[in-house]
Amino acid sequence: MSHIHVRRALSAAIASMLALGVALACTPASAQPVCRAKQVAAVSVGPQYDTTHVYVASADFDAFVNSFITTFGGKASPRAVFTVTPTPSKTASQYVKTPVGMLSVFAFQTPVPYPFGNERTGYLVTNIDDAIRAAQAAGADVIVDKFDDPIGKDAIIQWPGGLTMQLYWHTKTPSYDPLERVPDNRVYVSKQSADKFIEDFLCFSHGKVVSDEHGADGAEIGRPGETIRRVRVTSDFGEMLVFATDGRLPYPFGREVTGYRVADLDATLAKAQGAGVKVLSAPSRTVEGRTAMVEFPGGYIAEIHEWSK
Repeated sequence: MSHIHVRRALSAAIASMLALGVALACTPASAQPVCRAKQVAAVSVGPQYDTTHVYVASADFDAFVNSFITTFGGKASPRAVFTVTPTPSKTASQYVKTPVGMLSVFAFQTPVPYPFGNERTGYLVTNIDDAIRAAQAAGADVIVDKFDDPIGKDAIIQWPGGLTMQLYWHTKTPSYDPLERVPDNRVYVSKQSADKFIEDFLCFSHGKVVSDEHGADGAEIGRPGETIRRVRVTSDFGEMLVFATDGRLPYPFGREVTGYRVADLDATLAKAQGAGVKVLSAPSRTVEGRTAMVEFPGGYIAEIHEWSK
């Protein structure tokens, strides 16, 4: 082959590669394979083992736990003082198990070491090392590496868009009854981060998108008359509801981390108010049913909803 033909062949190959690169760059992220699930270990145990992390002042501990159990039923574990961080600290700690979700409640007696208090949930995993590797492979950042706690091991990870959660493993395998109704992990991310977050979390959780509505009614997050993106994701870790927004959220939306599903919203709100819970937003309609926002003694904000389907 002559030098001229070689140059022409190379030029054609380079042009083809550049064209392919442009095509890939212009392909929507959702259309590109971003995760090969078989390469990411499945480490979930079940939604009854997922806990919402609640930080309260010591003076509010009893009032908060009592109001939560009055509202949803269930019971609390014995309370004790532990070190639950990898650096020196002390906190009173208690599990609260209810038919609609579990809490890990902390009342620190010392300053809270960074970044604790920012993690919103704890997910029980089958193996902490496998879970860390799976999270990293799926795109999460490990911001607190594996450490020991009084009953197992933990790590703190962060997803694109800023969502921070804890992974935990118990030395003695726990056994909890399935939940009557699985709560929503309510996630607010920017429009720019939404696709990346959803793709990465699906990779880690081996979950699926149940619905992805780009024109959902913004009234659900305090923005009536506007449209938002609303994505429901389900996996063996439980339910997740993702809101992609511009971040202009009226109080208290965005402050809640968990949404609790109940059979009768009005009856639940009546019980809650009788236990000292404030209703921050009156019941309103959603595409799935009805919703309200509440604040428990001690400042914990939550969403409560009933499904109509």
